[in-house]
Amino acid sequence: MPVPADIDPRLLRAFLAVAEDLHFTRAAARLYVAQQALSRDVRRLERELGAELFVRTTRQVTLTADGARLLPHARRVLAAQDDLLAAFAPGRSRPLLVDLNSAGLATGRRVLHRARELAPDCELMARYESGLTGAAAELLAGRLDASFGRFAGLDPALRSGLEQQPVRYEPMAVVLPEDHPLAARAEVPVAALAGETVYAGAGNPRTLEWTDLATRLFEGRGIRLAAPLPLAVGDEEFERIMAKNRHPVLAVVDFPALPRTVRRPLVDPVPLSPVSLVWRKGLVHPGLDALRRAAAELAGERGWLRRPAGGWIPAIDAGVMRPGAGLTDRSPAE
Repeated sequence: MPVPADIDPRLLRAFLAVAEDLHFTRAAARLYVAQQALSRDVRRLERELGAELFVRTTRQVTLTADGARLLPHARRVLAAQDDLLAAFAPGRSRPLLVDLNSAGLATGRRVLHRARELAPDCELMARYESGLTGAAAELLAGRLDASFGRFAGLDPALRSGLEQQPVRYEPMAVVLPEDHPLAARAEVPVAALAGETVYAGAGNPRTLEWTDLATRLFEGRGIRLAAPLPLAVGDEEFERIMAKNRHPVLAVVDFPALPRTVRRPLVDPVPLSPVSLVWRKGLVHPGLDALRRAAAELAGERGWLRRPAGGWIPAIDAGVMRPGAGLTDRSPAE
């Protein structure tokens, strides 16, 4: 008789209880089942295995050679099942891995901190993948769970496996050498960048969505996109490259301060970086629930999803950032 491909763990649990007690009545009481039901499960297991597991007499129950052979296997299988159930029990979920792009960017960090307050029993671990395009591949591979960034700027093949929740219209800025002619201004009109070469991550495969946003902003305004540069890792290297090339750098208003530079908000219009919380389709985790709630709370408290007067975003982003809307929306940018 062939061994079945699957054996119900309940049958193994019935067998193990009888094997340890060598008494059907006591084993049934231990499992909180009727003795008749326990005997039925043991007989079914014997039929499925094609082996007699116990010798039963009116006076005693003993294991057969096949029963003794099964015993260590049954213990290992049931221990593994108990470990699995414990790992997924309420309050025992695995850590949620959350990409914040960069340690200095505030939006994702604030959402993560609020989520930790809302779900103190969940472990939410920060990661830094430097760009939503780079993080998206990690999300789809299951090596990350959530990230932040411009969802509309992702390749459609990446978007198809992800879900998103709008979080913030983040005003954009420009980082300038402190002796740059535009550094004396409190705000920099976008038109004042005409003739400038501005760095926006060109050539970095992890930040394609950001370079695409810059390209759309610069189009028709006489602003040149800086040629690709080797990726500068760390503040010191970023500062060195910036001092050498002297290119303004497109950023957001919360971009961290760097030595010998100034950060100036862009105006006329106010360019907006659309930020979404992004996660893998089908992901179920209490930490993700906390992140989504935290993002909604902060957006409401801080007005993150209110478009400022004169705000600019590409049409494709306007569709994504309206709750419930999709990428087929082609509303005009403001």
